[in-house]
Amino acid sequence: MTTRLDPFKAAPGPMKLWLDATANIAPTLEKSLLELVKIRASQINGCANCLNMHTADARKEGESEQRIYLLSAWHEAPCFTPRERAALAWTDALTLVATARAPDALYAEVAEQFSEAERVELTLMINAINGWNRIAVGFDLFYGTVPARAAA
Repeated sequence: MTTRLDPFKAAPGPMKLWLDATANIAPTLEKSLLELVKIRASQINGCANCLNMHTADARKEGESEQRIYLLSAWHEAPCFTPRERAALAWTDALTLVATARAPDALYAEVAEQFSEAERVELTLMINAINGWNRIAVGFDLFYGTVPARAAA
């Protein structure tokens, strides 16, 4: 994979605005929950850059390997709380909004777990990570190094 362009070099002003706007978009939500949301959206969007970054960040927040691995099958995995499940379902729906929409029943589930302000923050975070996924996928970005290893 070869990076198409570095958006921070090509358009530093707008990229700084985007970075600043998304840096603290959900100040009252748990960091661990936000990392799960970022990983889940990045899984759906196939964004290797963001998966690499946010799985590392989740580990730093104390997230277990098991829960990170099971995130792609969160519907069936018993290790997520009702609050996390609501956030993940909302992430799935809004990431796949063209086909999934945002059904009333799902919104009610989210409303049971999150205050009005938290629902706005969660929705903004989902919007932000989807934007970052599109930047990274569109420009073939991969920040950070991951050593290549051959299969055993």
